[in-house]
Amino acid sequence: MSATAVDVRALTELARDFRGDLVQPGDPAYDDLRRVWNGSIDRRPGLIARCTGVADVRSALTYARRTGGPVAARGGGHSFPGHSTCDHGLLLDLALLKGIRVDPVRRTARAQAGVLLGELDRETQAFGLATPAGIVTHTGLAGLTLGGGIGWLMRKYGLTIDNLLSVDVLTAEGEFLTASEDANAELFWGIRGGGGNFGVVTEFEFRLHPVGPIVYAGPIVWPMEQSPDLLRFYRDWIADIPDELTTAVIHRRLPAAPGIPAELQGRPVVMVMAIYCGAIEDGERVLAPLKAFAPSLLDLCIARPFVEQQAILDPSFLRGRWYYMQSCDVAELSDEVIDIAVERALAIDSPYTTNPIFQLGGAISRVPSANTAFGSRNSGHTFNFVGVTEGPEGFDAQRQWAQASRQALEPHQSGVYVNFLNDDGQQRIRSAYGATTYDRLQALKRQYDPANLFHLNQNIPPN
Repeated sequence: MSATAVDVRALTELARDFRGDLVQPGDPAYDDLRRVWNGSIDRRPGLIARCTGVADVRSALTYARRTGGPVAARGGGHSFPGHSTCDHGLLLDLALLKGIRVDPVRRTARAQAGVLLGELDRETQAFGLATPAGIVTHTGLAGLTLGGGIGWLMRKYGLTIDNLLSVDVLTAEGEFLTASEDANAELFWGIRGGGGNFGVVTEFEFRLHPVGPIVYAGPIVWPMEQSPDLLRFYRDWIADIPDELTTAVIHRRLPAAPGIPAELQGRPVVMVMAIYCGAIEDGERVLAPLKAFAPSLLDLCIARPFVEQQAILDPSFLRGRWYYMQSCDVAELSDEVIDIAVERALAIDSPYTTNPIFQLGGAISRVPSANTAFGSRNSGHTFNFVGVTEGPEGFDAQRQWAQASRQALEPHQSGVYVNFLNDDGQQRIRSAYGATTYDRLQALKRQYDPANLFHLNQNIPPN
């Protein structure tokens, strides 16, 4: 029997008990549903299975095993290298799994795999609660969590995975498992940082913390030519700041966005984005030295709703633009690292390209490295070099800028965050975890996905 005939029979059996939509090439909704956030990714799945629940996911996995094609799982579709889609195979679309249930007494939340960060914040902030999760509201909760989860609350409350209490997961064989510290503990260890290598997580349970609803947060902006002095001042200033404050230094050209005067739009700048998750008056006091560093072009660090701060970078990461990112961690902002950072920032020539440098430490570094599969607990900063264009024109130049920027920092690299990897090869995946963690993850892969069905990710092959 031909492969095509087998596929037809498998599809007929799948359709018999699948409650969601099965979308194929040629269907009216296909072209819209196949597209992901990163416009530079243009792939054409053989079938898009829009799952409505666990039973649909299980049926779709049965189909995938039978047909033997690649499987891509998509929550928010925010993967920079496009791992949330595929050519010819099965796209497991989880976007319809939107359930969120907040328990304000226990301070926990359960959220399904199609939830976006802004959707979770909206529900938890109704009770003045939050869990650390990302910097762009239309990011998918699932992919962000499985890789670790850095965000604006991380220095106070840790990574997203440090607040993960349990998951429901379907393995490659369709077995439904709950993983937590008390059940399938080794799988739970690996899921917290190991990405989608071990199964499809359909639901997450998180610990919540009192946050907001008003926080002291926002950007303070200076001309980019002040970057060398600012970065040296910033390095000394952050040595004594409390965990309640998380910051990022961002080099870019100011966008045309609400709140930015027309005369400043397009100007090369350096800014410090800050959020203080504590009393407003304490935030004002802690940030006062930074605000006094030098007269700023723009000071938007004010008391504002937490949900507003969570969305503040959304206009810089619009769906459909072309994105390419390189990233690495460094231990500290040494003079050499600062000089490289400034040199690479001055080479930015796209109005959309950006270079965030996230401050780590605090609660992240106090979790023992062996507790989760996250590999960069002891790094001081994460550098992102994000080349962005409206479309294909000029994209190669931005990609080259990002690659050259990361390579310039390579002698100072202390690690890399797996969610910020591109298709960089096995050596960089190994370096994201370190040898001991990688070997442990590989053993887990052999146990739960020996055929490597789930390989469209930062893959850990079983052998």
